[in-house]
Amino acid sequence: MATTMTKRFEARVDEVTDELITKAAELLHVTKSAFVTSAARAEAEKVVARADVTLMAPDVFDALVASLDVPDEAPELAEKLSKLPRLISR
Repeated sequence: MATTMTKRFEARVDEVTDELITKAAELLHVTKSAFVTSAARAEAEKVVARADVTLMAPDVFDALVASLDVPDEAPELAEKLSKLPRLISR
């Protein structure tokens, strides 16, 4: 079942880009609109997916995880937190 396209999107491009898009669409036997929509959606999905992931080198990740086990000296924070009511009673 095809999705009804109700939104409009326009873009200004130079002649070389327009010719490239036209040729690519022709090679795939789709309209320019379908080609651009598909390409833009695929790129948008990649960008959004990467926004949820933090990439780092393995040694940096190991250092990050190891640092979680090392207590940080924060006396001012400890003092402020000690004055807050306990949410869990022992």
